[in-house]
Amino acid sequence: MMPSITLSAPPKLNLFLHITGRRDDGYHNLQTLFQLLDGGDLLTFTATNSGAIRLSPQIGGVPEEDNLIVRAARLLQEKTGSKMGCEIVVDKKLPMGAGLGGGSSNAATTLLALNRLWELDLTLAELAGLGSMLGADVPVFVIGRSAFAEGIGDQLSHFDIADCWYLVITPPCNVSTGEIFSNPQLTRHSLPIKIRALSEEQYRNDCQAIVEELYPQVKEVVEWLRTFAKPMMTGTGASVFCRWETQAEANRVLAAVPQHWSAFVARGVNHSQVHQQLRDFFTGASPSG
Repeated sequence: MMPSITLSAPPKLNLFLHITGRRDDGYHNLQTLFQLLDGGDLLTFTATNSGAIRLSPQIGGVPEEDNLIVRAARLLQEKTGSKMGCEIVVDKKLPMGAGLGGGSSNAATTLLALNRLWELDLTLAELAGLGSMLGADVPVFVIGRSAFAEGIGDQLSHFDIADCWYLVITPPCNVSTGEIFSNPQLTRHSLPIKIRALSEEQYRNDCQAIVEELYPQVKEVVEWLRTFAKPMMTGTGASVFCRWETQAEANRVLAAVPQHWSAFVARGVNHSQVHQQLRDFFTGASPSG
Protein backbone atom coordinates (compact mmCIF):
# COMPACT_ATOMS: atom_id res chain seq x y z
CA MET A 1 0.00 0.00 0.00
CA MET A 2 1.37 3.39 -1.01
CA PRO A 3 2.01 5.87 1.83
CA SER A 4 -0.13 8.96 2.47
CA ILE A 5 0.99 12.08 4.29
CA THR A 6 -0.89 15.21 5.34
CA LEU A 7 1.12 18.43 5.46
CA SER A 8 0.47 22.10 6.12
CA ALA A 9 0.82 24.85 3.53
CA PRO A 10 1.33 27.88 5.78
CA PRO A 11 0.58 31.50 4.87
CA LYS A 12 3.01 34.41 4.87
CA LEU A 13 2.82 38.11 5.53
CA ASN A 14 4.94 40.84 3.98
CA LEU A 15 5.87 42.92 7.03
CA PHE A 16 6.91 45.56 4.52
CA LEU A 17 7.09 45.73 0.72
CA HIS A 18 9.32 48.30 -0.99
CA ILE A 19 9.60 48.45 -4.78
CA THR A 20 13.09 49.57 -5.76
CA GLY A 21 12.89 49.48 -9.56
CA ARG A 22 11.44 47.97 -12.71
CA ARG A 23 13.36 45.36 -14.66
CA ASP A 24 13.70 45.01 -18.43
CA ASP A 25 11.70 41.77 -18.30
CA GLY A 26 8.68 43.58 -16.81
CA TYR A 27 9.16 42.26 -13.29
CA HIS A 28 9.91 44.60 -10.40
CA ASN A 29 12.86 44.58 -8.04
CA LEU A 30 11.70 44.72 -4.46
CA GLN A 31 12.66 44.30 -0.86
CA THR A 32 10.39 42.62 1.64
CA LEU A 33 10.38 40.78 4.94
CA PHE A 34 8.54 37.46 4.79
CA GLN A 35 6.93 36.44 8.08
CA LEU A 36 5.73 32.82 8.07
CA LEU A 37 2.61 31.97 10.07
CA ASP A 38 1.39 28.75 11.60
CA GLY A 39 -1.75 27.04 10.32
CA GLY A 40 -2.81 27.36 6.68
CA ASP A 41 -4.15 24.91 4.12
CA LEU A 42 -3.82 21.14 4.56
CA LEU A 43 -2.75 18.86 1.70
CA THR A 44 -2.88 15.06 1.76
CA PHE A 45 -0.61 13.22 -0.69
CA THR A 46 -0.90 9.55 -1.66
CA ALA A 47 1.79 8.23 -3.97
CA THR A 48 0.70 6.03 -6.91
CA ASN A 49 2.43 4.08 -9.67
CA SER A 50 0.11 5.41 -12.38
CA GLY A 51 2.07 8.53 -13.30
CA ALA A 52 -1.17 10.52 -13.14
CA ILE A 53 -1.59 13.64 -10.99
CA ARG A 54 -5.10 13.75 -9.53
CA LEU A 55 -6.32 16.71 -7.47
CA SER A 56 -9.51 16.97 -5.46
CA PRO A 57 -11.62 18.88 -4.91
CA GLN A 58 -11.23 21.16 -7.90
CA ILE A 59 -10.78 24.80 -6.95
CA GLY A 60 -13.51 26.94 -8.47
CA GLY A 61 -12.37 29.33 -11.19
CA VAL A 62 -8.93 27.71 -11.50
CA PRO A 63 -8.48 25.25 -14.41
CA GLU A 64 -6.57 22.17 -13.24
CA GLU A 65 -3.68 22.82 -15.62
CA ASP A 66 -3.24 26.28 -14.06
CA ASN A 67 -3.38 25.08 -10.46
CA LEU A 68 0.05 25.52 -8.85
CA ILE A 69 -0.27 22.19 -7.03
CA VAL A 70 -0.66 20.30 -10.29
CA ARG A 71 1.98 22.40 -12.02
CA ALA A 72 4.45 21.71 -9.19
CA ALA A 73 3.87 17.95 -9.37
CA ARG A 74 4.22 17.84 -13.15
CA LEU A 75 7.34 20.03 -13.06
CA LEU A 76 8.91 17.60 -10.60
CA GLN A 77 8.06 14.68 -12.92
CA GLU A 78 9.46 16.53 -15.94
CA LYS A 79 12.73 17.57 -14.31
CA THR A 80 13.48 14.22 -12.67
CA GLY A 81 11.95 11.78 -15.15
CA SER A 82 9.91 10.19 -12.36
CA LYS A 83 7.17 7.81 -13.49
CA MET A 84 5.36 8.05 -10.15
CA GLY A 85 2.00 9.72 -9.72
CA CYS A 86 -0.08 10.94 -6.82
CA GLU A 87 -3.52 11.72 -5.52
CA ILE A 88 -3.74 15.06 -3.73
CA VAL A 89 -6.62 16.19 -1.54
CA VAL A 90 -6.73 19.88 -0.56
CA ASP A 91 -8.44 21.27 2.52
CA LYS A 92 -8.45 24.95 1.54
CA LYS A 93 -8.54 27.28 4.53
CA LEU A 94 -6.79 30.42 3.25
CA PRO A 95 -8.64 32.97 1.10
CA MET A 96 -7.43 33.12 -2.50
CA GLY A 97 -5.97 36.26 -4.06
CA ALA A 98 -5.38 37.77 -0.64
CA GLY A 99 -1.61 38.34 -0.58
CA LEU A 100 -1.06 35.46 1.84
CA GLY A 101 0.87 33.28 -0.62
CA GLY A 102 -1.59 30.39 -0.44
CA GLY A 103 -1.02 29.12 -3.97
CA SER A 104 2.75 29.47 -3.70
CA SER A 105 2.73 27.68 -0.36
CA ASN A 106 0.61 24.86 -1.84
CA ALA A 107 3.18 24.48 -4.63
CA ALA A 108 6.09 24.41 -2.18
CA THR A 109 4.46 21.81 0.05
CA THR A 110 3.79 19.71 -3.06
CA LEU A 111 7.46 19.84 -4.09
CA LEU A 112 8.61 18.93 -0.57
CA ALA A 113 6.12 16.08 -0.16
CA LEU A 114 6.61 14.42 -3.54
CA ASN A 115 10.39 14.73 -3.34
CA ARG A 116 10.19 12.42 -0.31
CA LEU A 117 7.28 10.17 -1.39
CA TRP A 118 8.82 9.61 -4.82
CA GLU A 119 12.30 9.16 -3.27
CA LEU A 120 13.89 11.77 -5.55
CA ASP A 121 16.43 13.09 -3.01
CA LEU A 122 16.61 16.61 -4.44
CA THR A 123 18.18 19.17 -2.11
CA LEU A 124 16.25 22.12 -0.71
CA ALA A 125 18.24 24.42 -3.00
CA GLU A 126 17.26 22.33 -6.03
CA LEU A 127 13.61 22.32 -4.98
CA ALA A 128 13.70 26.09 -4.41
CA GLY A 129 15.12 26.49 -7.91
CA LEU A 130 12.18 24.54 -9.32
CA GLY A 131 9.87 26.61 -7.16
CA SER A 132 11.16 29.85 -8.66
CA MET A 133 9.95 28.57 -12.06
CA LEU A 134 6.42 28.48 -10.62
CA GLY A 135 6.40 31.84 -8.84
CA ALA A 136 8.60 34.32 -7.01
CA ASP A 137 7.12 33.49 -3.60
CA VAL A 138 7.51 29.70 -3.85
CA PRO A 139 11.21 29.49 -2.75
CA VAL A 140 10.62 31.07 0.68
CA PHE A 141 8.03 28.37 1.43
CA VAL A 142 10.35 25.62 0.16
CA ILE A 143 13.22 26.82 2.35
CA GLY A 144 10.74 27.25 5.20
CA ARG A 145 12.34 30.21 6.99
CA SER A 146 11.13 33.74 7.63
CA ALA A 147 13.42 35.84 5.47
CA PHE A 148 14.51 39.21 4.12
CA ALA A 149 14.04 39.05 0.34
CA GLU A 150 15.40 41.04 -2.58
CA GLY A 151 15.40 40.76 -6.37
CA ILE A 152 11.91 39.67 -7.43
CA GLY A 153 11.53 38.19 -3.95
CA ASP A 154 13.73 35.15 -4.64
CA GLN A 155 17.03 36.29 -3.09
CA LEU A 156 16.55 35.19 0.51
CA SER A 157 18.45 35.92 3.72
CA HIS A 158 17.25 34.18 6.89
CA PHE A 159 15.83 36.70 9.34
CA ASP A 160 14.54 35.78 12.79
CA ILE A 161 11.51 37.80 13.87
CA ALA A 162 10.46 38.25 17.49
CA ASP A 163 7.57 36.06 18.67
CA CYS A 164 4.17 37.68 18.23
CA TRP A 165 0.61 37.10 17.03
CA TYR A 166 -1.15 38.49 13.99
CA LEU A 167 -4.78 39.25 13.24
CA VAL A 168 -5.39 38.97 9.49
CA ILE A 169 -8.57 40.37 7.90
CA THR A 170 -9.60 39.81 4.28
CA PRO A 171 -12.48 41.78 2.73
CA PRO A 172 -14.61 40.14 0.00
CA CYS A 173 -12.62 41.33 -3.00
CA ASN A 174 -9.93 39.77 -5.16
CA VAL A 175 -7.06 42.13 -5.98
CA SER A 176 -5.27 41.60 -9.31
CA THR A 177 -1.51 41.61 -8.73
CA GLY A 178 -0.91 42.40 -12.41
CA GLU A 179 -3.24 45.38 -12.25
CA ILE A 180 -1.39 46.84 -9.26
CA PHE A 181 2.12 46.33 -10.60
CA SER A 182 1.18 47.83 -13.99
CA ASN A 183 -0.47 50.91 -12.46
CA PRO A 184 1.40 54.07 -13.58
CA GLN A 185 0.90 55.66 -10.14
CA LEU A 186 2.76 52.88 -8.33
CA THR A 187 5.88 53.94 -6.42
CA ARG A 188 8.81 52.14 -8.08
CA HIS A 189 11.89 53.94 -6.76
CA SER A 190 12.09 53.30 -3.05
CA LEU A 191 15.65 53.54 -1.78
CA PRO A 192 17.11 50.11 -0.96
CA ILE A 193 17.50 49.24 2.72
CA LYS A 194 20.51 47.46 4.18
CA ILE A 195 19.40 44.41 6.15
CA ARG A 196 21.67 45.42 9.06
CA ALA A 197 19.93 48.80 9.31
CA LEU A 198 16.37 47.44 9.11
CA SER A 199 13.94 49.05 11.56
CA GLU A 200 10.17 49.01 11.93
CA GLU A 201 10.01 52.77 11.29
CA GLN A 202 10.85 51.96 7.66
CA TYR A 203 8.03 49.44 7.25
CA ARG A 204 5.43 50.33 4.63
CA ASN A 205 3.80 48.71 1.61
CA ASP A 206 4.39 50.62 -1.63
CA CYS A 207 1.33 48.95 -3.17
CA GLN A 208 -1.09 49.87 -0.40
CA ALA A 209 -2.12 53.39 -1.48
CA ILE A 210 -2.99 52.19 -5.01
CA VAL A 211 -4.95 49.20 -3.70
CA GLU A 212 -6.88 51.33 -1.21
CA GLU A 213 -7.82 53.71 -4.04
CA LEU A 214 -8.94 50.98 -6.44
CA TYR A 215 -10.50 48.70 -3.81
CA PRO A 216 -12.38 50.74 -1.18
CA GLN A 217 -13.13 47.54 0.76
CA VAL A 218 -9.41 47.24 1.59
CA LYS A 219 -9.32 50.87 2.76
CA GLU A 220 -12.34 50.17 4.97
CA VAL A 221 -10.45 47.35 6.73
CA VAL A 222 -7.36 49.53 7.19
CA GLU A 223 -9.39 52.34 8.74
CA TRP A 224 -11.26 49.94 11.04
CA LEU A 225 -8.05 48.28 12.26
CA ARG A 226 -6.32 51.63 12.79
CA THR A 227 -8.42 52.14 15.92
CA PHE A 228 -6.67 49.12 17.50
CA ALA A 229 -3.09 49.06 16.16
CA LYS A 230 -0.97 49.90 13.12
CA PRO A 231 -2.45 48.06 10.10
CA MET A 232 -0.48 46.97 7.04
CA MET A 233 -1.55 45.32 3.82
CA THR A 234 0.33 42.16 2.82
CA GLY A 235 1.59 41.74 -0.75
CA THR A 236 -0.82 43.34 -3.20
CA GLY A 237 -3.73 42.57 -0.85
CA ALA A 238 -6.49 42.16 -0.18
CA SER A 239 -5.54 40.97 3.34
CA VAL A 240 -4.61 43.50 6.03
CA PHE A 241 -2.92 42.60 9.32
CA CYS A 242 -1.97 43.95 12.73
CA ARG A 243 0.52 42.56 15.23
CA TRP A 244 0.07 41.88 18.94
CA GLU A 245 2.35 40.60 21.67
CA THR A 246 -0.14 38.00 22.92
CA GLN A 247 -2.76 35.70 21.45
CA ALA A 248 -5.33 37.04 23.92
CA GLU A 249 -4.94 40.61 22.63
CA ALA A 250 -5.32 39.46 19.02
CA ASN A 251 -8.34 37.30 19.85
CA ARG A 252 -10.03 40.20 21.63
CA VAL A 253 -10.00 42.24 18.42
CA LEU A 254 -10.88 39.18 16.32
CA ALA A 255 -14.12 38.89 18.30
CA ALA A 256 -15.07 42.40 17.18
CA VAL A 257 -14.39 41.93 13.45
CA PRO A 258 -17.52 42.58 11.32
CA GLN A 259 -19.02 39.36 9.99
CA HIS A 260 -18.76 40.35 6.32
CA TRP A 261 -14.96 40.09 6.57
CA SER A 262 -12.95 36.87 6.77
CA ALA A 263 -10.50 36.90 9.68
CA PHE A 264 -8.14 34.68 11.64
CA VAL A 265 -5.41 34.89 14.28
CA ALA A 266 -2.09 33.13 13.74
CA ARG A 267 1.27 32.95 15.45
CA GLY A 268 4.32 34.25 13.62
CA VAL A 269 6.99 31.54 13.23
CA ASN A 270 10.56 31.60 12.00
CA HIS A 271 10.53 27.97 10.84
CA SER A 272 7.82 26.36 8.73
CA GLN A 273 6.03 23.47 10.40
CA VAL A 274 6.12 21.54 7.08
CA HIS A 275 9.74 20.47 7.54
CA GLN A 276 9.05 19.20 11.06
CA GLN A 277 5.96 17.34 9.83
CA LEU A 278 8.07 15.63 7.15
CA ARG A 279 10.74 14.68 9.68
CA ASP A 280 8.14 13.29 12.07
CA PHE A 281 6.48 11.23 9.34
CA PHE A 282 9.62 9.70 7.90
CA THR A 283 11.24 9.00 11.26
CA GLY A 284 8.06 7.61 12.81
CA ALA A 285 8.07 10.26 15.53
CA SER A 286 4.91 11.52 17.17
CA PRO A 287 3.60 14.64 15.38
CA SER A 288 4.96 17.89 16.77
CA GLY A 289 2.60 20.61 17.96
